[in-house]
Amino acid sequence: MTGNPYPLGLRLAGRRVVVVGGGAVATRRVPALLDAGADVLLVAPELTPALRAHADAGRLHWVPRRFAPADLDGAWLVQVAVDDPAAAAAVSAVAAERRIFCVRADDRAAATAWTPAVTRHGPVTVAVLGGGDPRRAMAVRDAVRDLLSVRPQPSGRTGGAPGRVALVGAGPGDPELITVKGWRLLTGADVVVADRLVPGLLLDELRPDVELVDASKIPYGPSRAQEEINRILVDRARAGKFVVRLKGGDPYVFGRGGEELLACAEAGVPVTVVPGVTSAVAVPAVAGVPVTHRAVAHEFTVVSGHLAPDSPASLVRWAALAGLRGTLVVLMGLKNLAAISAALVAHGRPAETPVAVVQEGTTSGQRTLRSTLGAVAVDVLEAGVRPPAIVVIGDVVGVLDV
Repeated sequence: MTGNPYPLGLRLAGRRVVVVGGGAVATRRVPALLDAGADVLLVAPELTPALRAHADAGRLHWVPRRFAPADLDGAWLVQVAVDDPAAAAAVSAVAAERRIFCVRADDRAAATAWTPAVTRHGPVTVAVLGGGDPRRAMAVRDAVRDLLSVRPQPSGRTGGAPGRVALVGAGPGDPELITVKGWRLLTGADVVVADRLVPGLLLDELRPDVELVDASKIPYGPSRAQEEINRILVDRARAGKFVVRLKGGDPYVFGRGGEELLACAEAGVPVTVVPGVTSAVAVPAVAGVPVTHRAVAHEFTVVSGHLAPDSPASLVRWAALAGLRGTLVVLMGLKNLAAISAALVAHGRPAETPVAVVQEGTTSGQRTLRSTLGAVAVDVLEAGVRPPAIVVIGDVVGVLDV
């Protein structure tokens, strides 16, 4: 019997789904089932390492043997992911007797259900069936995904819903380095409170009706400015708005995101945190400097350069940092670089230690200065390097030079 497929969304949370096979196909199919909340029974003599990790973590139940008809007891759906046509046909025959829909990876024509090509965009799931041609389905799916990625999305609020806040890391400077989730939430915002180092192109793509608050222009000192930012987040959310607090890098890496989350929590405002690509790792990487490298550095330390080694307590801190053997990444340290480098050398870090200073990393204005710990402060002044800049100290600086 032939006919067009009938599209249907299955709610599998808590319902038994049987997967027969433990190879590459099952490895691809199982994560979506787990994400849907299905009670997955995996029947296979052996598993791939990825599937074994799911089993070891208790996310699914693994029966280490070949399929038996009783495996379908209580099942709502079965997925056959084996490359043995006879074994697959035996499973689908049992499924047909019990009126259980069966997906077959080996023979779509013999299956009673097909898995579509899927793309997800927040709460929207798009599933495409290509009439039995998976390549056609994937091509259409990809076109829809591209459309969803470039079109502004509706407001993050639903009708009458209370306001909320999202702390979103915008990444180190290149607008393409924001995460997919961060970009999606940004396109749905009613209010965006943005830091100075946020990529300007991200703001250029906001809807015309979005209220943009430039946090760098709030007219107070650092502490008062943070209080005002907290107030704006809470007030706008209480007014029913979806507020995105857009921060350079990652919200929690010297970004005071924790203070903003606490302020919202105290006011009863729900908060979503979206991690961002931190400049501490990304900027050295695009400049050709890995913060760790086998047999060179097995650890790295990220430190703020705001606090110069100009007090006994601060000197103790920098002395301890000088004694570390791994890579030292200094953020916001250009102003105090002379004092920092002198303190590190004075407390045992060799003056010839390689240093890279990367200005405006990941952007079109990126430039990199290579030097040594003993000479870097003078070299930076002579070269006119300006903030924002990342300072990387350690033998990893030259490890990828070819």
